[in-house]
Amino acid sequence: CEYYAHEDCKDFAVNDCLETATYVPTKDNSTTSLRHHHHWREGNLPTNSKCAVCRKTCWSSECLAGMRCEWCGITTHSTCRSRVTEDCGFGTLKDIIIPPYAISIPRVADLNKDLILGIGNSMSKRLQISTANSSSTQAADLNLVGTPTNMGPKSPGSMIRSPSAEHPSGGDADSGPSYIEKDPHSRGGGDTYPSPMIQADSVSTAASKTKPSKTPNKGQQDEEEEREIIKVYDGNATYRNGTPRSISVPRQASYNQILEAALRTFHINDDCTKYCITVPIDDVGGDQPLDETMPLKSLRQLSGRILNIYIRYKERGDMDIDYIRVYPGILKTHDGFKVIKVTSSSTTSEVIARALADFGIQNVNAEKYSLVEVLLISNVNYTDRILEPDECPIHVLRQQRKESVRSHRVTRFYLQHKEDPHGPSVSLFVGNLPPGPRTEKQYEKILFQDIFKSDKDLKWDNMDVIYYEHGAMVLVYSDSDRATRAFSILRQAKHDQKQLLVLMLPNIQSQFIPSHVTPLLVFVNVKSGGQQGAELITNFRHLLNPHQVFDLQNGGPLPGLYVFRNIPHYRILACGGDGTVGWVLSCLDNVGQDALCQSPPVGIVPLGTGNDLARVLRWGSGYTGGEEPLALLRDMVEAEEIKLDRWTVVFHQDQDKRIPAATETNTVKSTTGSGSSTKLTQKKAIKPILNQPPPSVALPIAIQEGTTNEDKTEMFVMNNYFGLGLDADICLDFHMAREENPNKFNSRIQAKGYYLKTGIRKMIKKGGLKDFNRDIVLEVDGRRIDLPQLEGIIIMNILSWASGANLWGHEKEDRFSRPTHYDGMLEVVGVTGIVHLGQIQSGIRSAVRLAQGGHVHIRMNNDYPIPVQVDGEPWLQPPCDITIIRSALKATMLRKSKSKIKRRNTEPSVYIPDADDDSKC
Repeated sequence: CEYYAHEDCKDFAVNDCLETATYVPTKDNSTTSLRHHHHWREGNLPTNSKCAVCRKTCWSSECLAGMRCEWCGITTHSTCRSRVTEDCGFGTLKDIIIPPYAISIPRVADLNKDLILGIGNSMSKRLQISTANSSSTQAADLNLVGTPTNMGPKSPGSMIRSPSAEHPSGGDADSGPSYIEKDPHSRGGGDTYPSPMIQADSVSTAASKTKPSKTPNKGQQDEEEEREIIKVYDGNATYRNGTPRSISVPRQASYNQILEAALRTFHINDDCTKYCITVPIDDVGGDQPLDETMPLKSLRQLSGRILNIYIRYKERGDMDIDYIRVYPGILKTHDGFKVIKVTSSSTTSEVIARALADFGIQNVNAEKYSLVEVLLISNVNYTDRILEPDECPIHVLRQQRKESVRSHRVTRFYLQHKEDPHGPSVSLFVGNLPPGPRTEKQYEKILFQDIFKSDKDLKWDNMDVIYYEHGAMVLVYSDSDRATRAFSILRQAKHDQKQLLVLMLPNIQSQFIPSHVTPLLVFVNVKSGGQQGAELITNFRHLLNPHQVFDLQNGGPLPGLYVFRNIPHYRILACGGDGTVGWVLSCLDNVGQDALCQSPPVGIVPLGTGNDLARVLRWGSGYTGGEEPLALLRDMVEAEEIKLDRWTVVFHQDQDKRIPAATETNTVKSTTGSGSSTKLTQKKAIKPILNQPPPSVALPIAIQEGTTNEDKTEMFVMNNYFGLGLDADICLDFHMAREENPNKFNSRIQAKGYYLKTGIRKMIKKGGLKDFNRDIVLEVDGRRIDLPQLEGIIIMNILSWASGANLWGHEKEDRFSRPTHYDGMLEVVGVTGIVHLGQIQSGIRSAVRLAQGGHVHIRMNNDYPIPVQVDGEPWLQPPCDITIIRSALKATMLRKSKSKIKRRNTEPSVYIPDADDDSKC
């Protein structure tokens, strides 16, 4: 949520950032106009922010100043906010953002919502991994707290948790797990560190402490000896977990001084006369009052060498009255909360009825509402519990105060509809199952019998869709409790030694999306572009609705495409390289038939090495981080739609063209799209290892069985280009090197540097494919092409190759038409050697133009495998016939508009009041 706080100030931060994600509308929203109010946050404004009302600077680096809406980005002074309209228009992204009232998320308890929805903070996860790897010695002394594997089922009595036991403060819910020391007494106060960055700072601080320091003078030593260190527990929860906070008081401190210091360390700014100090006497919460006349002497007698105290709330046994604050939640009301008086005989049902009346909500049945207890301070999980109708809230309050005084002060009670207005349907995406020719019964056996152990309480109500090629499916439950239990089991399950991937999917109500909105579905490959992918996904989730941004590491494009299946019109933004774009398009081919929008236009943020398709569509040679994410999204709004031709590459191998088993052979497997595999034996020739095409880019392979000969056909979809010979050989070398050492290819400079080294090495070696033109027969549109002396053939659909090189050239020839990527024609060119490739890359020469047509056939008459590549995915191909024909699969792309004149935006505010102002930006 981009909310920053000092280490000592974070206990005062209100953790309400999840309110900016989504909320559930009421049932009558289908007949009334939907409104969304600004979600105001104080302070932490971008530099040079200006007030939208008075146009004066409203930011400050000294303190929390100014207000900002988390949705539209408008910034104002606190005094000017009343002059801003109440409704939020979502700023300049209003045409692509999904309004929060159009998304419902599953109601789950005892689980991390960010984890199950797959919207955790990617940057914090990567920082945790890097921190753990770089400081392994320190990590040995740390425990990971609050991760799902350590969280078992919770009983209602154990729902109250002390913030000190997990985190010393609040914070945003996306900051991930925290670290604490194994021995809570090893550092006086048992301090905790809520984030990996703070942990890293603490490690460096600890290292600096080992350096020789100045010897304190005698006065300082005397002052330290005259003070006592006391460990303070705010309740039974912190004592059980061994996570106290430490205070230092003078030896002559009075009872009130100790109490005030103890309250201050837990940031309890309440009347101190409501609290008292007790001394623990056992491990089950037993305590004894501390003598107020001689507190430290009494404490030493009761505690011994280590001084431990409790902060207790003064519960008056003769008082049968207490007060509870009830918040309206998503109910439409102008009041923030109501204070309800409760007694020992008051029940939850009575509190709900009284709260509804005080909020002015008339003519409703109180039995349709529930009271939810929510702890706001935990950044591992929002601890919420629904109170039973006959439960006594006064007993809940007293139990809260006994377990943790601090938790009691940050616990709220919300009103909530018992029934989800969008319905109780919960969808679970399950991946990493075996792909291939399987039936629904086979998948049902894997999940129900092998994993659920035939437990009928975990059986799903409907298996909505099965993605056979990807080994994934979506299970639909009508009960959120059953879905939560099934999620917990599936998350821990494995099949064929592979961990299953499980996500709970949000539910988009397309009827609530305004007609002028064309939502943007964002896919980000966080592994692309070094850290750029992780940074982009964090920024996009902040600017857009978090539930329309998907991490491709969590199940690929399928979860996002399923969530958007009922939206009639939307756009896709793919952040990655050409391989990522091809991945998204191939998944659209498989699942688009079942969606309302079968061919949504796709835009690109180039994060790969070559980014040739992005260059053609004007998205640039590569995202460098210099352009603001907001500007990228604005470009998507103004981009124009354009068609992209797609082609099918068919590899057909007859029996008489197979390489017989010779003196020295390699046996490899060629994986088919249907999940089966056949063995090929081939003579060791150019490469010692055969790298077969990845199944992710392969379409289902048709197996045709003849009477005597087995016929094998493989088909692939081509978007950019196809290479045979020299360029595929270099691509194969690069691919194999990256597979062996992926850490050496974290940037475009490193990747291009390796290409250069490979070219120089092959130039010195002076090998190559000297007989290439005699072994290859090329036909275009049924006409045989006479080949000159060549070492490679490249067939292009787009006019960009190998990071922007123009193979076709700019010269005009009467026998060739002007090539485009939507004219239904392929351009066939040849390269004569490695020097020729270098000249093409440097722009000195172009390739040898051979032909232009819509049907290409290549016959390989050689007796050894030749490197080939389809859209940058290389392998060694045995002799076969290759046919390239236009595919029936269509693709609509987004091309960056030229009409927009860019200028630097000096004001970081996202808010633009109207369309006229938007056009001026």
